[in-house]
Formats: sequence, C-alpha cells, structure tokens
Amino acid sequence: MSQTLENDFHHRIDLFEPGDKTALVCVDVPEVQRIAVENLSELGYKIHTGLFAEDILLKLQSHLYDVVVISEHFNASTLTTNPILQFLNDIPQGQRRRQFMLLVGSSVHTDSDMEAWANSVDLVVSLADVPNLKHVLRRAVQRNRAFYVPYIEALETAGQA
Repeated sequence: MSQTLENDFHHRIDLFEPGDKTALVCVDVPEVQRIAVENLSELGYKIHTGLFAEDILLKLQSHLYDVVVISEHFNASTLTTNPILQFLNDIPQGQRRRQFMLLVGSSVHTDSDMEAWANSVDLVVSLADVPNLKHVLRRAVQRNRAFYVPYIEALETAGQA
C-alpha cells in the first residue's frame, strides 16, 4: 500500500447526511485501521478517523456516532489510561445507550461479554479477529439494538428519556 493511501485512512472524514449510519475509528495502527474502515464501509457506515485524542474527543462531543471503534492502546495508553474510554464512561446514559462501543486489542477475547462489561464497552474484538470485524459487529449490533430499542421506547413513554 502506498504511503498516500495509508495516510488517507488516518484522516478519513466522510460527509454525514441525516439517517446515515456513522462510525468513528479511534485506531492508530495503520493496518488495523485500514481493515476496520474497510469492514465498516462494507456494512454501509460513513466514517471519521483520528490519530490524536484531542481530535477524537472533539468529534465525540460534536456528533453522536452509531459505532465507535477504540484501540486498546490508542496513543500508547492502557485500558485504564485510555482517554477515549474515560470520556465515554462520563457521557450521559441516554447518549451512551445510542452508541455502540467496540474495543479492539491484543489482551481481549472476541465477543467476551465479561470483558466487554469490565471495559464498559458493548463488544471486544481481538486483534487476530479484526479481519472478521464485519461479521462480529453486524451480529453484535443487531443483538444490542434488540435489547435497547424497546428499553429506550419504554423510557420515552415514561418520559424519562
């Protein structure tokens, strides 16, 4: 892959229209980012990427993404110091329930509900399974929506959402 194409993935900013499925990819390893972007594109998502925590945090504050893909070691952080995970843990629950958080890393096992819960995300994917991201994500998002859509509707009916 040429350097130019590789850099394109670092700065991808699709234009969003109302009703688009949107994703933010917070992965700073070029090959993993490229695979994630390709898989999300095949699922019909419009994508933003970023290499710096400040840029990503600004994007998270300005747009409610449907899917957020987070690298375990983004900008040389750890799971406990990852600024994106910390930010997402502090957003209001009404907003959080409408976003699907996916953690990609070498220390997690794909589709482990316990690891996802422990890291306050909806899905974890091992680096070895990133090429299969499309299939894992499609199934997990459907499962997540099947749970949250009726829950959010009930909250709205009760006037609490």
